[in-house]
Amino acid sequence: MRSWSAPKLSRLPGQGEVPRLHDTAAGEVRPTRPGPTARMYVCGITPYDATHMGHANTYLAFDLLNRAWRDAGHDVSFTENITDVDDPLLERAERDGQDWRRLAAREIDLFRADMEALRILPPSRYVAVTEVIGEVAELIERLRDKGATYELDGDVYFNADAAPKFGAVSGYSEERMLALFGERGGDPARPGKHHPLDWVLWRAERPGEPGWDSPFGRGRPGWHIECTAIALADLGPGFDVAGGGSDLIFPHHEMGASEGHVAAGEWPFAKAYVHAGMVGLDGEKMSKSKGNLVFVSALRRETDPMAIRLALLARHYRADWEWTGGQLTEARERLERWHRAVALPAGPAAEPVLAEVRARLADDLDAPGALAAIDSWARAAAAGGGTDDRAPALIREIADTALGVAL
Repeated sequence: MRSWSAPKLSRLPGQGEVPRLHDTAAGEVRPTRPGPTARMYVCGITPYDATHMGHANTYLAFDLLNRAWRDAGHDVSFTENITDVDDPLLERAERDGQDWRRLAAREIDLFRADMEALRILPPSRYVAVTEVIGEVAELIERLRDKGATYELDGDVYFNADAAPKFGAVSGYSEERMLALFGERGGDPARPGKHHPLDWVLWRAERPGEPGWDSPFGRGRPGWHIECTAIALADLGPGFDVAGGGSDLIFPHHEMGASEGHVAAGEWPFAKAYVHAGMVGLDGEKMSKSKGNLVFVSALRRETDPMAIRLALLARHYRADWEWTGGQLTEARERLERWHRAVALPAGPAAEPVLAEVRARLADDLDAPGALAAIDSWARAAAAGGGTDDRAPALIREIADTALGVAL
């Protein structure tokens, strides 16, 4: 799958700190300890509607991590998927009388354009589920050979009792897991299952739905096994970070972790599970199913995409927050202040700003703290403080390379 164009990154003077991140499974902020190449998997969109601000908030968070690792001297192997066949996509296509492939292709193109406009670093490998159906089927066979699956009316299920660490990612009670499973695409009440929390690995072909040949008959993969197969193939077990929105903690990341554990025989499947907060509108989480969306493509028709990026950076990535139009106004004003400050012939020394931005990003991607450091410099420069004629150029590089804001 074609990705999008990468913005050019400068090398900042010196070297940044290796970031510490909040690991959902541990319940605390912990150091990341990647090897020479940091390995990250971020769950991608299901392309049945345009990129909304909730999506942008998530992908910006992991863009900051990508940039921080690179600044700390690591190469980054970053994989992202596109769930280009799944129930919500098929349902939307049927509702609108469209071919599901064309709908997916159109929305993927729009997503690429949004990510490029926001200067999100593209993944090393951008993988569509429809490109790896064979690999997914092979992984299900491995799980079957380990005795972790069973068949129910042609569908293949993972037996949660076969996963000794099931529940370790979320830490949720069974009662909460059952409630969330039913809300988020699961089928806890289906008769014949061994346990209500068992989940579909392979869905037998239904009338009017796409299907692929497999050792289990024609059908298509379940949601969770797709990401597990792609991550194992690209990154191997024990990769550094599995990322996504906090709505993926359960069931998606919990179930994927168990699949990876049983298939590879190693725990943890990912060393850290890192989750971005939810963006709300009108008192509810912004989501396609609710229809309460603010689209990135619409916003960037009326404003500089760097203002959109600054509006997102102004909230810590793990926070749940409510989108308002006033936040974009504030971001535009901040962007203009920064533009004016770096256009000055001189300003205060920028090296302390670089050190503070690096320290803030190393502390669980504290983007608001990093913005505050540049704000302070801009205020001082506007007031006539400082005579360092190299400082404005270095501030431009800091904003660009560390925060992804082109000035």
